[in-house]
Amino acid sequence: MICELLGVSYSDRREFQERTALMLRLDTPFKELRQVREEMRQFMQQLVTAKRAQPADDLLSGLIHGDADPPLTDDELIGISTLLLIAGHETTANMFGLGTFALLENPDQLDALRADPTLIDEAVEELLRYLSIVHLGVSRVTVERVELGGQELPAGATVIVSVAETNRDPGNWDKPAALDVARARNPHLAFGHGVHQCLGQQLARVEMTVGFTELLRRLPGLHLAAAPEDVSLRDDMFVYGVHALPVTWDAVEPRG
Repeated sequence: MICELLGVSYSDRREFQERTALMLRLDTPFKELRQVREEMRQFMQQLVTAKRAQPADDLLSGLIHGDADPPLTDDELIGISTLLLIAGHETTANMFGLGTFALLENPDQLDALRADPTLIDEAVEELLRYLSIVHLGVSRVTVERVELGGQELPAGATVIVSVAETNRDPGNWDKPAALDVARARNPHLAFGHGVHQCLGQQLARVEMTVGFTELLRRLPGLHLAAAPEDVSLRDDMFVYGVHALPVTWDAVEPRG
């Protein structure tokens, strides 16, 4: 989806995904990381050059041939495109995999969603709250002395916000550690807050709404094909999720 919006050829997806995975690993050696970043930059430079010469109906062409004043430089376009490709693909893709795992581990909630597909909007928001794929948190620096939660922080202190803990604050939610697909829409921080909110959050919501709806419709007998403890989690990656999710399904006709 994000490749199509930016105008990246779908045939390049494997190369892009392999490089992105190396960039997001927490244990990638620095020398290899630097090489992969340079390869990604060259890839995006070729894309920008191609769109300058032959614009198409895509976001990158719009950024290049639009009415930006002053016009965006190649460096700016490469940075924007790389950010959108990585942030727009890795986050939603892993949220979809991890969300499916969460539903399969909570069969009562999966059954509730199957029984009432109109709960999909609430279910998507609940999964966003219940799961925090950016598990390292958000870092900020205090510009002045401040007291927060009874703790005094001096100016210049680094503060790491735990999104996972915030999204399960018992002061905001009843039974926050439980997955409840019928929970009323909630003010979670999965997409950040204020001016720092994710600019692609509405696209992500649409992708998850369509994705989960079609997954449950087409594979109504979906279930895990491995013990939950054997599912490999991406705790070695900047973006959390599952490395692979073994599933199987019953041979029944899809609904709808």
